[in-house]
Amino acid sequence: MPWNPDQYHKFQAQRAAPFEDLLHMIAVRQGLRVIDLGCGTGELTARLAEALPDSNVLGIDSSAQMLAKARPYVRPGLRFEQADLATIEGEWDLVFSHAAIQWVDDHAALIPHLWSLVAPGGQIAIQQPANHDHPSHVYAREIASEEPFRTALGGWVRVVPVLPMDRYAQMLFDLGAEDMTVLEKIYPHVLENADAIAEWTSGTLLVPYFERLGDLRESFMEIYRARLRETFPGSPVFYPFRRMLFAARRAP
Repeated sequence: MPWNPDQYHKFQAQRAAPFEDLLHMIAVRQGLRVIDLGCGTGELTARLAEALPDSNVLGIDSSAQMLAKARPYVRPGLRFEQADLATIEGEWDLVFSHAAIQWVDDHAALIPHLWSLVAPGGQIAIQQPANHDHPSHVYAREIASEEPFRTALGGWVRVVPVLPMDRYAQMLFDLGAEDMTVLEKIYPHVLENADAIAEWTSGTLLVPYFERLGDLRESFMEIYRARLRETFPGSPVFYPFRRMLFAARRAP
């Protein structure tokens, strides 16, 4: 997908809060082999590397646009590569991912694959948005199913692969995980108005729709903004964003 780093960074501070929560779920040790799946523009991967002394950290992302922004953070012990997190291989002491796996389908297959990357005694730590029932997400699916967008999209609507929280707990248990934590948290964001919600989702949720809509992109956004304004007419607007975080350790 053609990611726009500048659009994504409009709400950088808000997106960093769950990263810090996930960071606190890590058992910090020296000299770890670390992979950050979906590193984006790299500043949070650099923060991760700072928190893990003497570790070797690799950030991967599928977006060349995002990785171009990550280059200034390269240093000994921190590097970046373009790769697909769903097919990555290797053995790592920490498999880390902040707001990325929601873009990969079939989590029933993905989680065992990611677990297979964890070295004995290592840890997995993942955060993903779970806000797909909020109107900001529901309206995108509804509008995509209406004409003329339905025809332009060929009937395509993004199906969110995120599973119920207890499914991840069960999968980790079945895989033999230890010291497991699985939780959901609502991050309370106060935005200027409904249009600010549209700005937020334009950098993430709506990207695959924009990629497919071509000249209909602005028409889609006009309807999307109108529905958000009707639902959230005031100013400021409270935007509760639900996220899921889980961490677990592989036995030595």
